[in-house]
Amino acid sequence: MPKQTDKTAADTQTKPGKPSALVDTRVVFCGDNLDQLRKLPDACVDMIYIDPPFNSNRNYEVFWGETKEKRAFQDRHASTQAYIEFMRPRCVELSRVLKKTGSFYYHCDWHAAHYIKVMLDQVFDENQFQNEIIWKRTSAHGSANRLGIIHDTIFFYTASSRYVWNHQYQPYTNEYLEQNYSNSDEDGRLWKSTDLTGDGVRYGESGMKWREVDVTPKGRHWAIPREILPGLKGRTTKEKLDELDAMGLIHWPQRKDGVPRLKQYADQMPGIPLQSVWTDIRPIGAHATERLGYPTQKPLALLERIIKASSNPNDIVLDAFCGCGTALVAAQKLNRQWIGIDISPTACRVMAKRLRDVCGLKEDEKLWHTGRGFVVRDLPWSVEQLRKIPPFEFENWAVIALGGIPNKTQVGDMGIDGRIYPVSAAPKKAKDALDFMNVWYPIQVKQKDKVGRPDIDSFQTVMMREDCTKGFFVSFDFSAEALTEIGAFFKRTGKVIVALTVNEILNEHIAMGLA
Repeated sequence: MPKQTDKTAADTQTKPGKPSALVDTRVVFCGDNLDQLRKLPDACVDMIYIDPPFNSNRNYEVFWGETKEKRAFQDRHASTQAYIEFMRPRCVELSRVLKKTGSFYYHCDWHAAHYIKVMLDQVFDENQFQNEIIWKRTSAHGSANRLGIIHDTIFFYTASSRYVWNHQYQPYTNEYLEQNYSNSDEDGRLWKSTDLTGDGVRYGESGMKWREVDVTPKGRHWAIPREILPGLKGRTTKEKLDELDAMGLIHWPQRKDGVPRLKQYADQMPGIPLQSVWTDIRPIGAHATERLGYPTQKPLALLERIIKASSNPNDIVLDAFCGCGTALVAAQKLNRQWIGIDISPTACRVMAKRLRDVCGLKEDEKLWHTGRGFVVRDLPWSVEQLRKIPPFEFENWAVIALGGIPNKTQVGDMGIDGRIYPVSAAPKKAKDALDFMNVWYPIQVKQKDKVGRPDIDSFQTVMMREDCTKGFFVSFDFSAEALTEIGAFFKRTGKVIVALTVNEILNEHIAMGLA
């Protein structure tokens, strides 16, 4: 049975304690989550929520326009097998860092949910699967040749059979009240009657008569719900029944042979116990105050419900694909410790700004050491630092910053330092596990103060040879002749070369614009 740790509203106001002795908390790590997860010790976090894109962040295409960065956050999928192979080692690490009393939530949509479930059964053990949660994420809409898809799926696993679980409730609807609370007192308070007996005959005190009412001939015994009178533990069954009657909570039937029942008032009940289909949390609307312009952003209420259910104040919540940081904000507001990881520098800056603005949490190293602030680790280097690093390291940084995949080898690359796979990519069989799509854009990187026309001419040759419609060129700056040739190349061939400076990639205002 799950570990019952229901908390009152007062408990959620507990002030956060000191950071964990096992792991640093209130930290956002920028980088590949697989690398960061491998640095964490075993069994160090209490709850994990992830909402990964349907394919690797490294396959995100980045579109650059007049506003310098216009990142396409759309999830994509080129190969279900490639996606599962990408997620499996990460889920293995997530399972390793989860405490034995911990819970794991995987948020996904219809594209690969069934394959994800099989993979999670293997990693977390199918016996530890608790729920498939269906969240209605949008209103009804038409679809030309199939049923409208309006839901997401959230798979809920635990690390063992003893896990933290705090019951959650939904408010009563008017329809539910009409159907279930059909009685009312003179003051208008709605109530329903529930059984005060249980099945089976007992020969102890619960089987004795009370107020001349004997339930034994009916094959029953007195059974008062535990949650009704928790403060009367140790009293006899008769004493508890007398107390309930004195409180006006016993409904006496008019029939002489009727059995008294318990009156439960609607305004004293917590609500409808939460079920596995969630229709009461609306998606983020176009004009919602919490909207950040991040298309896959989830409502704060959704994450608050999950975190309340599976963690307690000061527990550690981990989101390894934290995007715009909704899980981190929810954890902070609920007085949990938290760790966030995301590969996108822009996303890390967006969530840092959100933590500052929404939670009033200061991004400050000194305050963080005292348990009051937060920090962001491993953001990209400055222009000055990038000028000094080795060329191959600079190439890898630039390619990954664009959401591309660097070449494995640094020689014989035929003028291609990395590749970006666009939305239209289609699966293909290949020996190289990274080369599972046949539509891609080349990336050329030059650690030069100013790229000239000869560099652009060489890259044009690459694009013509590979028959690519678009290519990306990264350097510290471009000469006027280089930019003119890029325009002329487009007029001649219709092929686009996107010229990006290091400063444009690092520019802080990108995040401010998204936030």
